[in-house]
Amino acid sequence: MNHESATVRMFPPLAHETRSAVETECAAFHLNRRPQTLRLWACHGNGPIRPIHVHGRLAWKVADIQAVLNGEIAHGDSDCET
Repeated sequence: MNHESATVRMFPPLAHETRSAVETECAAFHLNRRPQTLRLWACHGNGPIRPIHVHGRLAWKVADIQAVLNGEIAHGDSDCET
């Protein structure tokens, strides 16, 4: 029987993040959402923050993530949660 172990990625605290924008998985970790939820926000434009596109990939501004966590930007509807 083949048991695949789930890979759990650990991300540095947002306060220690040196990049101005992070990939979807990192942003989702900090926002306590699934990556697919952020992808839906990007697709439908209905999330509390919007991504930027870097070489065809989504990136999320660290300042925007911090603003959501600080309550400066309201969280999106939970209806979009996956």
